[in-house]
Amino acid sequence: MIGQALRRKEDVRLLTGRGRYVGDVQPPGTLHMAIVRSSHAHARLVRVDLTHARALPDIALARAAADFDPPLPRLPAVVGHPSMRHALPHVLASDVVRYVGEPIAVVVAQDRYEAEDAADLVAVDYDPLPPVVDVEAALRPDAAQLHPDEAPGNLMARVPIRVGDADAAFMAAASVVRAQLRIGRCSPQAMETRAVVAEPDLRGPRPALTVWLTTQSPHTARRILAVLLGLDEAQVRVIAPDVGGGFGAKNRFYPEYLLAARLALELGRPVKWVGDRSEDFLATYQERDQLQELELALDGQGRILGLRGRILNDNGAYDSSFGIVPPLTTAMTLPGPYRLPALSVDVVCVYTNKPPLAPYRGAGRPQGVFAIERLLDLAAAQVGIDPVELRRRNLLRPEDLPYDTGVPRRDGLGSVVYDSGDYPAMLERALAELDYPAWRERQRRARREGRFLGIGVVPYVEMSGLGPYETATVRVDASGRVQVFAGCASQGQGHETMVAQIVAHRLGVRYEDVEVTVGDTAGVPTGIGTFASRSAVAAGNAASGAATRVRDKILNLASRLLEVSPTDLEVSEGVVRVRGAPSRSLSFRQLAQLASGPNLDATRLPRQLRFSEELPPGLEATYHFDSTALNYAYGVHAAIVEVLPDLGEVRVLRYVIGHDCGVEINPQLVRGQIVGGFAQGLGNALYEFLRWDDEGQPLVRTYMDYLIPTAMEMPDLVLFHTQVPSPSNPEGVKGVGEGGTIPVPAVINAAVEDALRPFGVRLLESPLSPEAIVRAISEGSASDAPTPPPQHPASDVACR
Repeated sequence: MIGQALRRKEDVRLLTGRGRYVGDVQPPGTLHMAIVRSSHAHARLVRVDLTHARALPDIALARAAADFDPPLPRLPAVVGHPSMRHALPHVLASDVVRYVGEPIAVVVAQDRYEAEDAADLVAVDYDPLPPVVDVEAALRPDAAQLHPDEAPGNLMARVPIRVGDADAAFMAAASVVRAQLRIGRCSPQAMETRAVVAEPDLRGPRPALTVWLTTQSPHTARRILAVLLGLDEAQVRVIAPDVGGGFGAKNRFYPEYLLAARLALELGRPVKWVGDRSEDFLATYQERDQLQELELALDGQGRILGLRGRILNDNGAYDSSFGIVPPLTTAMTLPGPYRLPALSVDVVCVYTNKPPLAPYRGAGRPQGVFAIERLLDLAAAQVGIDPVELRRRNLLRPEDLPYDTGVPRRDGLGSVVYDSGDYPAMLERALAELDYPAWRERQRRARREGRFLGIGVVPYVEMSGLGPYETATVRVDASGRVQVFAGCASQGQGHETMVAQIVAHRLGVRYEDVEVTVGDTAGVPTGIGTFASRSAVAAGNAASGAATRVRDKILNLASRLLEVSPTDLEVSEGVVRVRGAPSRSLSFRQLAQLASGPNLDATRLPRQLRFSEELPPGLEATYHFDSTALNYAYGVHAAIVEVLPDLGEVRVLRYVIGHDCGVEINPQLVRGQIVGGFAQGLGNALYEFLRWDDEGQPLVRTYMDYLIPTAMEMPDLVLFHTQVPSPSNPEGVKGVGEGGTIPVPAVINAAVEDALRPFGVRLLESPLSPEAIVRAISEGSASDAPTPPPQHPASDVACR
């Protein structure tokens, strides 16, 4: 059953319109909430006048921060680091606003239209302050200070990463390449925007609260809500229903969530908020946004000796609690799948007047891959080695694994250790699938015809299985069906299917007889959630462990009733049989009824059981899988592009993806994750780019300016997979959620630069807009650069 492309359990519900999103939740008596947001990037709040809003009929409440008693807390720091200067977000700004879109006031009304109308009537007077929107400018001594007391100098954190002797490596180098690389900021833009419905229950001796939330981590959200509201966790239930995409942004806890919960308890009625698309651009946390100043040292044979420099990370206006995660993960990713003897990099996190930064699909890894791969391409051009050959000379080999890179993990639990794989074999197969030599020849012919084809090849590793743990409960009920409750939450990845396949395989039941519930804190006592390519590793192995315990109990129980040794029993399709005597059997249904008591099948098995500590009642087990041992998926992306120089247009002609995520539980789910991840990576590489003017005003607020790839922009993909099981977990799985995204900006950048080599172009930024490409061509260094010919669509070279 493991490894089969079984039909997703979620599909019937979702494809027939029976899915349930937070926007669909509407308890009786629901009130609707709207948020008044800052129109300035940096300003003192002089006055927040709610008079006209409160005068409207059917307005239940209109408040600024000063109107709350007790005062609103600041959001907590969930992820810390010894170097951190925490400047945590306010639920509502009270003195100073620090980015356009920061919440200032809240309005609650009978319906959404009234709430929005009331919010528009709130008058806010500002005293503007100088904005800081550039990460380098923010560190200058004369820069405006966002948090002068908490983070003087706008410095959020400075973390030195040291491995080996980088200075000695550069002293011994035969060649050195230097580059200043820029990676732009992008927005997750999930199908369903952030949303919350908080329903109070005030009938009992203590208030209770049920919260439907677009979250990737319902248990973490429950803990935060309980602490901030002064409740016990038992009083709070968080449900993440069919969340339409998460991508990391929905793993955060936002001000709107606490406001809805607190006001629901106060008003005694459900309170609902669904962000609109404009709010999503302004106030949902974003990512990427790095300036990398790096240099790479190589010996005379092109082998890497060392890497050094600094990474400036624009963290926006506040510490989102997870804001240090992407830049530290960038540092963890810098070695790539290569032997890197020495590394000296300073990771510098900076506060600016932009929305807070938090992990987005890839979470720092696209930046790390971009850094090392761009440097390798520049080095290949400088020393005259084919870029693929340069990578061959530096790739780690199977006999090198496990390989300790020496780079410290951001969670402080040791260093980054690659667990398993065959990186060279993956590269060679990707080159074969691409038909690399043939495309090099086509490239030469095309240039003679005045056309510009480019090739990019990028190997990468994907950290996965992040801890600390995950929880699952498996239960066989009296009907013989299997119920599974897991601490992960699904945003469309297919967790119900993945968990069901593992449990069915381990228990020996039909896949159809397993029902899975995820994203509900009532299902399991504890959990961590879905992020960092961890669900198959953490939740999958938790479900496997729980199912194995239930199976052991079933065999123990059946052996007593059938009076044979457990080793004489076999399990298939929910029936336990004696080997060699199949008529002597018990179904899971019968065993579940006997284990629960009283015996409802006395005609078949009249004897009653004596339960004890050795044989407790029920067929149920809860298992916590400790996933602190990271594992590393890996792969290769290879692209053929054609560039139209006078238009700056990039056409992807062929794209090959090779990937190894260990044991594939469901190949169709793996493919879906790879293809979906690639689409987001393509957007990051060519289309999606948030920009601000010098006053900190966002220049992108709608899809007119923020271009998300559609089916028209997606090339046909050539996908292949290898399976080297991970030794770090029983199921042998590795993560797959981010591998489709991580290397795409690097490989597209490499391919476009390769296409434009006759123009002497060096491409050091991402995304590559048409304007950036045309500008790079005009600034190219080649004295004999050709004049761009009239462009025409790709024809004979287009191969899909």
